[in-house]
Amino acid sequence: MNDPNPPRRSQPPLMDGLGTLCTEGKQLAEYLWQVPKDEPARHRIVAILDQIAAEAGKQGRKEMPRICEELKTAAKATPSPQQVDVLVTGFDRLVNLWQAAKSGLL
Repeated sequence: MNDPNPPRRSQPPLMDGLGTLCTEGKQLAEYLWQVPKDEPARHRIVAILDQIAAEAGKQGRKEMPRICEELKTAAKATPSPQQVDVLVTGFDRLVNLWQAAKSGLL
């Protein structure tokens, strides 16, 4: 039986600068589960968030810079499991927004 509409394969969007920054930030945030008091990693996360906000602003995205500001506050807070969870969840949101925009949903 030939299906006239074969199922689409889900392919991740091609990486661009913003996608690379989002995934790098997510990996660093996940790393903080292992070493929550790693100050250089936290400083790198803040720098990545600044870059994401700037790049997203150039592309006319309004939600991503707002999320970045919230995450910068969390990155500068006292290390705790809740704070790391906020960072990981926030980067998940950024990655999902980036993927949606690249796929044409936004």
